[in-house]
Amino acid sequence: MVKYYTEYDKFLVAVDCIIFGFDGKELNLLLIKRNFPPAKGEWSLMGGFLKKKESIDQAAERVLFKLTGLCNVFLEQLQGYGEIERDPGERVISIAYYALINIDDYDEELAQQYNAKWFPINDFPKLIFDHNMMVDKALRRLQRKAQNQPIGFELIPPKFTIPQLQRLYEAIFRKEFDKRNFRKKILSFHVLKKLEEKDRESSKKGAYLYQFDQKEYNRLLNSGYNFEVNV
Repeated sequence: MVKYYTEYDKFLVAVDCIIFGFDGKELNLLLIKRNFPPAKGEWSLMGGFLKKKESIDQAAERVLFKLTGLCNVFLEQLQGYGEIERDPGERVISIAYYALINIDDYDEELAQQYNAKWFPINDFPKLIFDHNMMVDKALRRLQRKAQNQPIGFELIPPKFTIPQLQRLYEAIFRKEFDKRNFRKKILSFHVLKKLEEKDRESSKKGAYLYQFDQKEYNRLLNSGYNFEVNV
């Protein structure tokens, strides 16, 4: 078989996953403590090298599933990182992805196998290589997306209250919203279905539960509707 491009240098290609989760109060980041060199014993994003017979997206899905046991979750390519000496072990080009998962859904036993731990997004340890840059970039991307898309629904249970949704948006944007204005704004999008059920954990009276209406969202999106959250 004829080989092409033999005169060019060869590099390793990796994927790194920035995994966000929401615990009902704070936005969190899932990190692993490396048990292999280089940087053994330090905190890192979950990553892995691209295999010959998989696409970059498939590699990211594999890495995410390996750590969390989850598939079919929100996963989006973020950016490529290719500084010459970014990894002291070898010349490695990394493609970063960020994922949004419901903390209650991930596999804790798998996390323990990889020395994984959740950290609040405002208080996590220094990471290896350029992983801090990746996290910062992913958080800014998440904020931009959440500004005009209902991306945050990936982080909460299928049934939720308006106060729970507000706490999520406050965690993403790192600021408080006026309760009345937030409720009015979010309901004006007409993408939430009010249920007859109530959440009575927070108060005796309870708060009505809602569900995200994906079908109605798609219809409005195709019509050019603006979902900008500005409260």
